[in-house]
Amino acid sequence: MGVLACRQKNSRGTFKPHLAVRFRSGEGKICTFSIDSTRVPMKQPQPDAYLITHAHSDHHGKSAMLSDLSACTDRTAVALEIRHDRSFKGRAVDMCGSIDINGVTVKTFPTGHTAGAVAFYWENEVGTRILVTGDVKDPSTLPKCDLLITEANYGDHGDPSCHFEDDIEGFRNALCSGSQVAFGAYAFGKAQRAVELLREVGHDGPIAMEEKSLILSNRLLDDPGELVGLGELDEEAVCIVPPWDLCKLPHSMSKYVMTGRQDYRYPSLQISDHLDANGLADMVEQIDPEMTLVYHPDGDRPGKFASYLNSIGRNAVCLDDVDNVLSNEFL
Repeated sequence: MGVLACRQKNSRGTFKPHLAVRFRSGEGKICTFSIDSTRVPMKQPQPDAYLITHAHSDHHGKSAMLSDLSACTDRTAVALEIRHDRSFKGRAVDMCGSIDINGVTVKTFPTGHTAGAVAFYWENEVGTRILVTGDVKDPSTLPKCDLLITEANYGDHGDPSCHFEDDIEGFRNALCSGSQVAFGAYAFGKAQRAVELLREVGHDGPIAMEEKSLILSNRLLDDPGELVGLGELDEEAVCIVPPWDLCKLPHSMSKYVMTGRQDYRYPSLQISDHLDANGLADMVEQIDPEMTLVYHPDGDRPGKFASYLNSIGRNAVCLDDVDNVLSNEFL
């Protein structure tokens, strides 16, 4: 296929949760793309690009955004700047756009995981179609490929918690559960999803949010409607705050946490920003790759998802199966 997938080690000699992809461009030049990776120190040779799929911290954009070799969507760049209070130094691309990286045309396709989240697609010298998804909620726009590099956050088919559907009806009922309702949602990603869902189920009034959630939602959403600060709560308020701040709101409010977890003191609503185990498998069938490499997250789920794919006739490996190692020097 003309692709070399590599792992990286840190100064302690242990593996980073990172993946680098080496290949030859159409012009025959050897290229290295680091996927959702921290930066290599400037005194050492750099990859051709740091591809940042989205702005969640476990995808290491806080580090990569400081390199002029980084690439992400314009919305991901905005989210990184707001979340980390530092300037994005790389190149931004449209959600459904393309960018030239040393003669390689890299295209972007939305994944629906967060505002700005995309998959990256390119072809190498021998025409292998490479697709790196990051985390995925909606795979409907993703193109077919030969090598799929993807996630397995809920890829363990033997774990009942990895099988779920979004409880939109429960969300709608929660909205009607009292005159004042609060939803616990992380400031980036889940809070924007909460705003979109509130508008979809018919709430057209103001939504009160804590400061970071408010800034992110106003900057990242196309049409969020009226969003206000927590100090502007009224008698008919609908509120979105981080889950740990629900206890700071008036006791009279009905409170819910948007999560599949059951360890919060408030009722939970199954609203996920990921595909479940069946959804991930269906995505692979849809994209129809010759090989799938599962690189995220840490733990055993990538291996379990790769094993499941092999059991249904889909060639797959996980990051732990990769023996090629790049040192910090990219030798």
